[in-house]
Amino acid sequence: MTALHPLALATLFCISPLAALAEMPRTAAPAGAEVYFIEPADGATVGQTFTVKFGLKGMGVAPAGVDLPATGHHHLLVDGTQLPAMDMPLPTTDQVRHFGKGQTETEVTLPPGKHSLQLLVGDKNHVPLDPPVISKKIEITVE
Repeated sequence: MTALHPLALATLFCISPLAALAEMPRTAAPAGAEVYFIEPADGATVGQTFTVKFGLKGMGVAPAGVDLPATGHHHLLVDGTQLPAMDMPLPTTDQVRHFGKGQTETEVTLPPGKHSLQLLVGDKNHVPLDPPVISKKIEITVE
């Protein structure tokens, strides 16, 4: 029996989970589904801590892990310069905030200055729907 070189073994362990993630199926978006901001409005000036309310039309909200037809949950993209991969589970970062319990609003704290916000709906596995249900990017000023 031949032993695997330690580097080959490490590579196998690193690639296998990535290959499995790459094969995740995407959930079809309901026709006409839209996600949008109820507040704040595009161009608004807000305090350092402010409320963000999510709107959704043409589908329902369900927590992550719940497999119900025509549902998903919200993700808030903060100051994104590039959209995340649409065929993989969304990462959890300061720029990609998850609302996997089915929340439809949140309190956000940001430093003073100009910021962008965008909403993206994910399926039960945090993978964006196909086609993506994504809001228009809005710009706000934090005082």
